[in-house]
Amino acid sequence: MTHPTDPPEEAPAITADVIDPARLRSCLGRFATGVTVVSYSHDGQPRGATVNAFSSVSLDPPLVLVSVARTARACPLLQDTAFAVNVLSARQIGVAMTFAGRPDEAAVIAWDQGRHAPRLRHTHATIECTPWRSYDGGDHVLYLGRVEDIAIRPNEPLLFHGGSFHRRGDGLDATGRSTRISTPTALPLQLSAMEELAEEFVAGWI
Repeated sequence: MTHPTDPPEEAPAITADVIDPARLRSCLGRFATGVTVVSYSHDGQPRGATVNAFSSVSLDPPLVLVSVARTARACPLLQDTAFAVNVLSARQIGVAMTFAGRPDEAAVIAWDQGRHAPRLRHTHATIECTPWRSYDGGDHVLYLGRVEDIAIRPNEPLLFHGGSFHRRGDGLDATGRSTRISTPTALPLQLSAMEELAEEFVAGWI
């Protein structure tokens, strides 16, 4: 029996299992993203690196973030350097592969010089930035840029999910049904399954 004046027992330490990098990569790959090429100038020439770890950060001031692997040649060159985030269009898979280190001879690589950094042509959108801050991100460096100029084009974006490229599909209404009249009605969302998945995510990551 515990006496009222006894100090409370210390809770046992919780030791997390080691996360297997391959399984972690596979899990993170389930988060569908766009595909970008971060472009910059080096020795007077336009350079670029394919990045899908990109996000908006702030509207006031306007800031965006790109995460670049420390092993990438672009990583040290982006320090204190203006850059452009080129959001690729669905027809630019070859461009994505080329700037990921797998050159595609059929890829059309065409440049325009922006106000601060070189910009790829034929993209879905372009965000031109001046350097803001950089932060340690483990085996990556997180570069924040202040948005100085933008461009938006009426074409389809290139998407990445589960280790492969995709094209944008149907829009969905609040119940998960396709908004395209010509397509068959989608099954309603399985709310119970979604709740179970959310619980597993919280239990495994928080």
